[in-house]
This record gives sequence, C-alpha cells and structure tokens, in this order.
Amino acid sequence: MGAGHDETKRKLRKLKGLEQKIRRGRAAGAALVWDGFFTVKYPLKIVAAMDRATYKKVIEEYFYHVYYRFCAENKTGAAFNDPEALARLGLPYDAGAEEIRRRFRELAKLYHPDAGGDAGDFIELKESYDKLAK
Repeated sequence: MGAGHDETKRKLRKLKGLEQKIRRGRAAGAALVWDGFFTVKYPLKIVAAMDRATYKKVIEEYFYHVYYRFCAENKTGAAFNDPEALARLGLPYDAGAEEIRRRFRELAKLYHPDAGGDAGDFIELKESYDKLAK
C-alpha cells in the first residue's frame, strides 16, 4: 500500500471517530454506519482509487446515513428518508418525492401479483414505499 492508501485510511478513521461522537448515545450493540459502509459498500481499495468528486459524493451519502440513524435513535422527527428503503427501490439516498413515486409505480407494475409478479416481493416494495411516502 502506498501513501495514498495510508492517507485515505487516516481520513476514514477520522470519520469513524466523528460518527462515534455524533452517535454517542446510541443503544448498546447498535452498529456504526461506518462498519457496513466502509467495509462492505466502499472498501478502502475502492475509496483510495476514487476521484475527488466521487469521493465527495460517497462522504455525503455516508453522513446522510449517519444523520438518519442519529435522528431515528433520538426520535427527532427530522424529515430524512430511510436510506435502506431507498436502496430497495433502487434510488439514491437523496431521491425526491416525485422520483420515489415514479419508481414505485414502475416497480409495482413488475411485482404486482395481478401482473404475474411475486406477492412477497410486492409486499416488500409496498412497505418500502410506505416508509418513504410519509
């Protein structure tokens, strides 16, 4: 590993520390967003190879997930969409209401049991949409 990997590793560790400070009051055993985000979705090798603009978007997405969890844990009622529900619909973390509605309708046509789709998949789709269509 070169100097670029080492610098990226230091930056990611700082992000982990920042998340720990932000989510200090999280429930015992509640995992950090960082653990899944930078070990599964964006491992060090991928992050180190990103250009500046892509890296910035990944960090924005990471903090969206962190603040969503923070608000959920502290019951702040902030208007954030559930990033996992958005991912199940194949949408980015910053999708708007119109984009969510349009995507739901597209997928509903595919998954609806009357159209030959699987009822279980349709139910999951509907639950995800219900979470997002507050």
